[in-house]
Amino acid sequence: MEGVYEHFFYLKYYSGWSFTEFYNLPIGLRNWFVKRLSDQIEKENKQMEEASSKSSTSSNSIPYNIPKTKK
Repeated sequence: MEGVYEHFFYLKYYSGWSFTEFYNLPIGLRNWFVKRLSDQIEKENKQMEEASSKSSTSSNSIPYNIPKTKK
């Protein structure tokens, strides 16, 4: 049962589904949604990591939003 509750939590937390909505889904369809959501989150995390590593290595100058100080 804990695995089912994990699915419920996952769909509620990341998708905003109500308990009734995912409780009434057929098991196969619920499993598909959980798998698809997991794949999407992994893809987005990977893209954010790549973007973060590119921006930190390509920019050695002072960011535009930091004011210059007088010496």
